[in-house]
Amino acid sequence: MADNDAGRARSSIKSTSSDITLANVWDHFLARWGFKRNHHLVEPGLYALGNPSADSPVFVTANYTLSFDALRSALAGTDGYIMVLDTKGINVWCAAGKGTFGTDELVHRIDATALHNVVSHRVLILPQLGAPGVAAHEVLKRSGFKVEYGPVRAIDLPEYLKNHRATAEMRRVHFNLPDRLVLIPVDLVHILLPMVIAAVLVFFVRGILASAGTVVAILAGAVLFPILLPRLPTSDFSVKGFILGGLVALPFALRILLDNPDSAWWPRAGWALIFLLAMPSVTAYLSLNFTGSTPFTSRSGVRREIFAYTPIMAWMFGTSILLAIALILIRGWGGG
Repeated sequence: MADNDAGRARSSIKSTSSDITLANVWDHFLARWGFKRNHHLVEPGLYALGNPSADSPVFVTANYTLSFDALRSALAGTDGYIMVLDTKGINVWCAAGKGTFGTDELVHRIDATALHNVVSHRVLILPQLGAPGVAAHEVLKRSGFKVEYGPVRAIDLPEYLKNHRATAEMRRVHFNLPDRLVLIPVDLVHILLPMVIAAVLVFFVRGILASAGTVVAILAGAVLFPILLPRLPTSDFSVKGFILGGLVALPFALRILLDNPDSAWWPRAGWALIFLLAMPSVTAYLSLNFTGSTPFTSRSGVRREIFAYTPIMAWMFGTSILLAIALILIRGWGGG
């Protein structure tokens, strides 16, 4: 009976390799640009990499193609099994935060694949960034499998497998410039159409300078912020965004103040203030959205920022709109 169970379990195992094809590269490109974001999926289940035996290691990952491909390509020359959890096409770290890369799904997938009939050991190697979603003691209690957390980066797995010990460097999350740059395209795609619409509307209402300010404020939050993230002071993303937004708004405010100096000062000061209120609030809002893409934040920290700073953003932006309406009604642009 046990032999039959083992045979059925092995017959359901899918095969994979460490090779990354041109089709995989194209899929990665589309995923990075947010094209059909929910279509970059791997079928959940158990995959055989190379020629694994009952003693071969079992690695666990998400069913997002970039996560799966990063793992299997890093294990070139390694015989093992890859257990793919159903994370709804979300990467390991984000899925752990959402709960889809979690205890229940892991226990379910162990049972669904009859893993105990496939391998003789009872150890699963999970990525370190999946730890927030998985209660290792619960997995052991409910499935009999011990959870072992591997390194942060899949490329460190071959070294890790030599003694199943991670060095301090393997545990460290760097989130350096290349890591941040790859996150920019998908945000650009999401904001491109709203940015164009907003810029066109502002152009017809207040001209080229205001339209340019709209574009700059949005791009500062979506592009400049991830690039400059470690260089901006304070730990709160919203405050970093306010600072960056203030810096990019300053040239626009100075242009208004210094333009047409023979005209009345108060309309120029009013429009300068509008730039200093609206642009930082827009940049800060987009910067706050970036908290979901970085390991620098926690769910409690993000919640605190949302409640603390979102009202300030709304107040600043709303005030700038009201002030602009007042100036238009009273005197118009520049008042010269």
